[in-house]
Amino acid sequence: MTDMTAERAHHWRHPALPGLDLLRARYVTYRFGRHVHEGYAIGLIESGVEEFEHADDVWRAGPGMIGVVNPEVVHTGQAGTPEGWSYRVLYPTPDLMAGIAAELGARPGTPFFPTPVIDDPQATALLRIAHQAGEQGDALAASSLMREGLAVLLRHARNVPDQNDNRAVPAAVRLARDILHADLLTPPTLEELAETAGTGPFRLVRAFRAAYGLPPHAYLNQVRVREARRLLDEGLRPAEVAARTGFADQAHLTRHFKRSVGVPPGAYRQARMR
Repeated sequence: MTDMTAERAHHWRHPALPGLDLLRARYVTYRFGRHVHEGYAIGLIESGVEEFEHADDVWRAGPGMIGVVNPEVVHTGQAGTPEGWSYRVLYPTPDLMAGIAAELGARPGTPFFPTPVIDDPQATALLRIAHQAGEQGDALAASSLMREGLAVLLRHARNVPDQNDNRAVPAAVRLARDILHADLLTPPTLEELAETAGTGPFRLVRAFRAAYGLPPHAYLNQVRVREARRLLDEGLRPAEVAARTGFADQAHLTRHFKRSVGVPPGAYRQARMR
């Protein structure tokens, strides 16, 4: 008998397309914290219901549906029913998606999905088979079907012109962001950050959240997780990664890493080393 309460997750690199990672998981009580991805997150729901916060609203995706989150959009993820949910997730980079869109004749720009829950049986079927082929190591089938499935999914997107997102961000917020990126190990206090940026602490938090979807401390943890992934990809061990990215210890890294990526750093590194 299958244990319906068991949780499992496997995150790995696609064997044929360098711009794409894969996740296969079943979650019941596990909850993703508020986080962002550099690329797209495309989830194919196989059973149960996933519920997630996205753009100040709550969305639900059930079996056969696709949850799509655009790059750098803050979102969460949790079970929408007591039995949890299982899904297959694809994480294509913006460059990969833009390249496929260009091949299809789209105008220059970056694909943007205006709706985070999509019901498209054709796209779902193609991407599920491609995901399965990637899991089995069939590079030719995975790469071919993946592109075909993403091309079908892109029918639900529109291309938006590439812009400098910093143009609408206040100078104080841009400076604070640059400071956080520059020093992951010994970041300033909120008061020090606000003083350097030339504003008040409360005003900075409010403006920072409006610009990037997260307050400074939560944004810093996302930057740290992103750098941790890069170091784990290079083969560094989690304890060393924690020390080099500003986390207090490996347990601290693991907590934040799993809340964003869905698997602990050790399992992530092990899958990368295969």
